[in-house]
Amino acid sequence: MNRHVVRAIFLGLLTLNLCIGTSAQNSADTGKPGTFYNDVLPILQERCQVCHRGGGGNFGGMIAPMAFTDYADVRPWAKAIAKNVSAGEMPPWHADPQHAGEFENERTITREEIDTLVDWVQAGAPRGNPADAPPEKEWPSFEGWQMGKPDLIVKMPEPFLVEDDVEDLYQTFFTHITKEMLPEPRWIKTSETRPGSGAVHHIVAHPIGGLVPGGDPKSYPEGVGVLLMPDTTVYWSVHYHKEAGAGTAVWDQSEIALEFYPNDVDVTHILRTAGCFNYTFKIPAGDPAYEVFAEFTFKEDANIINYMPHMHLRGSAAKFEAFYPDGRTEVLLNIPKYDFNWQTTYQYKEFKFVPKGTRIKLTSVFDNSPENPSNPDPTVDVTFGEPTTAEMVKSPIEYIRAVESEDIDAYVTQQRQSKNKRSGKSKKKIGDAKAALKK
Repeated sequence: MNRHVVRAIFLGLLTLNLCIGTSAQNSADTGKPGTFYNDVLPILQERCQVCHRGGGGNFGGMIAPMAFTDYADVRPWAKAIAKNVSAGEMPPWHADPQHAGEFENERTITREEIDTLVDWVQAGAPRGNPADAPPEKEWPSFEGWQMGKPDLIVKMPEPFLVEDDVEDLYQTFFTHITKEMLPEPRWIKTSETRPGSGAVHHIVAHPIGGLVPGGDPKSYPEGVGVLLMPDTTVYWSVHYHKEAGAGTAVWDQSEIALEFYPNDVDVTHILRTAGCFNYTFKIPAGDPAYEVFAEFTFKEDANIINYMPHMHLRGSAAKFEAFYPDGRTEVLLNIPKYDFNWQTTYQYKEFKFVPKGTRIKLTSVFDNSPENPSNPDPTVDVTFGEPTTAEMVKSPIEYIRAVESEDIDAYVTQQRQSKNKRSGKSKKKIGDAKAALKK
């Protein structure tokens, strides 16, 4: 089956279960079966319609295939809802329950909430009285952008054809942000990437953003930002992955929307990125639980903002641990069941402070056995590589300094001066790279 059809089906089942959240009191409490308008629709509004509506959210290429805004749309999916929430297969939240309440993008459900939906289905999914419906929910989207109206949209320079014979392809593009597009330095608050085709697997677009399957728009905590200078060139590295064959070619022109901090709002911290990377591993053929380790040590007091564990099809589990200078240890994030299709960035509700000298250890577990249904080939040893059929241990950690030593105004001035010095050299390098790509 085409992987994009699978993705659409998977998303449909996923977003059915994203719907689970706080709802009105279940009518079952009064001895009467719940109804769609009184008990179910409030749940759908709060937990489903972010995707399941006209112009719903695009989560790293995941777009809901149906709307859940009225009874007629929801009723055909009732049994699927009951089946999947009862099995605990959804929503797509893979952190261990020990982390409940730590991350702001947490997607979890309670037993009571599951019972509300299951009881409704078992009662025959009654419609109820439309007069009981809550007010229609308003969504702050703009032309499909979840962030609302962007301050700037940056596109790939031109449409690119992903040919019929492509299965895995890494392609580089360059987009120049002119001074007409961006007259002055601005601090990025939010970045949202929209893939231009179903063949896009992931995007790295330095310095403005990127995309992974199932990823949320990236919004930084208040006071934290990324500086974008006029006359910047965006370097796009786009990974295309699809089934090769006649008639599978697609055009792509992906784009990134940016929201800037208002000029009268002070940015107090510069976003910084570290990470745990390993490029030298070899996963034995047939091994069901091979561990690969990577480490990073903080050289200054820091506040961790988020983690994004990244592996490919054989990735099965991941764990971030902190080893503190005073001898204490702590599990920062445990993911007992990693899912390649939902590469979540686990963003803290509140910063996680780590003192200077703290060592972060990442343990990545790979299932290279025949029992792994996603395994492309369990008979081969697997090493680091860019194709989806190879493997990766590349897990970025975003953080800020606990005490920002940079003077922000001085930093902007320094970046402006450095930009002017680099401009000529950068344009020559870009020209050489473009010429090489055309050969």
